[in-house]
This record gives sequence, structure tokens and C-alpha cells, in this order.
Amino acid sequence: MKKIEKSKKNNLFKKIFIKICRIIGFEIIDQSNFSSPTLGKNLDDTLSIQGKKSITIPLGQMNLKKRVKSLKIILRTCTSELIMDQNKRRIFDCEKNEYTFRTLRSLVKAVNKAKEKFENINFELIVTDTNSPASDLEIIKEILMKSEIKNKLISINLNKFKDKIKDGYSKAKFSNMANFYNSLLIAKNEEADLIYFVEDDYLHSQNSIVEMVFSYEKFYSLFTQEVILLPSDYPYLYTKDDNTRVYLGEKNHWRLVSESLVTFLTSKTLIVKYFAELEKMGIEWTDPWEKPLHNIYKSNPCLSPIPSLAIHCANINSIFGISPMVDLKKIWKDNEV
Repeated sequence: MKKIEKSKKNNLFKKIFIKICRIIGFEIIDQSNFSSPTLGKNLDDTLSIQGKKSITIPLGQMNLKKRVKSLKIILRTCTSELIMDQNKRRIFDCEKNEYTFRTLRSLVKAVNKAKEKFENINFELIVTDTNSPASDLEIIKEILMKSEIKNKLISINLNKFKDKIKDGYSKAKFSNMANFYNSLLIAKNEEADLIYFVEDDYLHSQNSIVEMVFSYEKFYSLFTQEVILLPSDYPYLYTKDDNTRVYLGEKNHWRLVSESLVTFLTSKTLIVKYFAELEKMGIEWTDPWEKPLHNIYKSNPCLSPIPSLAIHCANINSIFGISPMVDLKKIWKDNEV
């Protein structure tokens, strides 16, 4: 009888202790059953609290200095060009519209998962298109309509950019520059905490947006400045003997990089600050085209996930494309339209 009474007293004390810890903001761990009583979660669940604290076992918690309230995704599409100014075929050997549709579908899945996790973040998906046939635009509209995500489709009038972009470029290159320029203007003039610029040949894993939001808040707090996040682990970055650093995100490792292509996530604050530098990519094509971005990475950290959160569906032999150690066939099949 005494043992039962003692057990009841211990349980009562434990409950009171857990409540006190919750009130003062401490998290406790019960390693006997691999759980956190204060969070009411198993330790292999997501323990971080968006906008408040990042929790990593066994490193403990980091109080966050920034809370994301809105994310605007700008997907740049063009289904009429397979690979800009090239005759190569892409992995899986499909027409360009197939990559665009699957990219959009993967983003919808990733945003829907993020909406479940982040009830207080406003998401918007904007598709900005150049030169896609009407039949492809109808399929894009249908995917957007079924998404239950705030969205819009913008067909860009290329004539508006003839006085801004220098002469002498191919139709495909001019279209690409105009589309990016238009995306920059949207990012600069519309309200959002984070902007995610996406090209239409990146198939995203379902946890990609969740990981990027959690990791952005954590890395902003760690570096105490704006950061840029990539969705892909680019193979060409492993061909150089560059020094790097590895950091813990939410579920992925992330490494510091100094180069990227033109699919990246960052804050509106950074876009406004470096708008004149980024605008150069919409005016003149230099070699490499991404050089203005690389210049920004010299003062603001750019990080790439390990393993990749999205695969770039380039030619299989391109060092700028297929990320290593990813199940390519699965992510391709999962996003079939």
C-alpha cells in the first residue's frame, strides 16, 4: 500500500515539475522512454517551435531571433525550351513541360506539408511564365486550382523588358532574363518575409519547405544576419578543394558554399538591400550569369543541404545537375501528373 502511495506522490510531483518547466520555458527529456514530457513528443519527432526555439538533441535549444510569418514562392516557367541554348536531353528524356508540371506538383506537396506544420505562416505560390503554349498553361492552372494554396499565374509581356535588357541575346536567354527580372520586381514590391525563387526543373522532396523555414530561422539566429538557402546539393561544388563549414539544420546538415545557380531562398530584406546587384542579372548576361549572387555570398552566408532537398533535372552528365545520394527515380515517380 505504501508503495502505491509513494508512486502516486512521485507522479504528482512529476506532473507539477513538468508544468513549472513549461511555464518558465524549459524543455526536459525522459531518456528512459525517448520522449520530451514538456513538449509531449518523442525525441525523433520535430521538437523545434517555429519562431521561438530550435531544439536539437543532444545540443539543446537555441532561442530564435526571427519569426517567419509569410513565404512567397515564385516559380519561373517556360515549357517551350528543353535546355536553354543547348541540344542536350534531360534525365528521364522527357519534353520540357513534363519537368515543369512535376516541379509545380512537388512544390504544391511541399507547401501543403508546410501548411500543416506552420499554421501561422501565410504561403503564396506565384507562377511567372514566358513563351509556354496555351495548352501547357491550362495544365498549370489546373494544378494551381487544385492546390488549395493562395496562388496566381502571370504571363509575362516580354515587350516591357526590351528597353531594360541589352540587345544581342537569343530568344531563350532574353526570356530567361526577363522572367528573373520580373520575379525580382515582385519580390521587391510585394509583402513577404521570405522569397523563394525557383526554376521549373527542380523536383522537391515533401519536407523541403519545412526544412528550409526551420533552418532559415535557426541560421539567421546563429549568424545574426540574413542568409541564403539553396534546395539542392550541387555536384559541381564537390569538384573544388574549397574550405567549407557544416551546420545542423532541423533534419538536414547544411554546408557553407560560395556559388549556386538561380534557385534560392532568402528574405525580402536582403533582396531590397542588394536589388541593384541582382538587377544586373536581368539586364546583362555575364559569365557566369550568377556572378552577382556569388558576390552577395561573400558578405551573407549561403548554405546548401546534405542530402539534397530538391533535384535539378539537368542532363545526367551535367555537374550542375543531379545531386548525389538521392533516390532520383522515386522523387520523379512521386510527382507524376
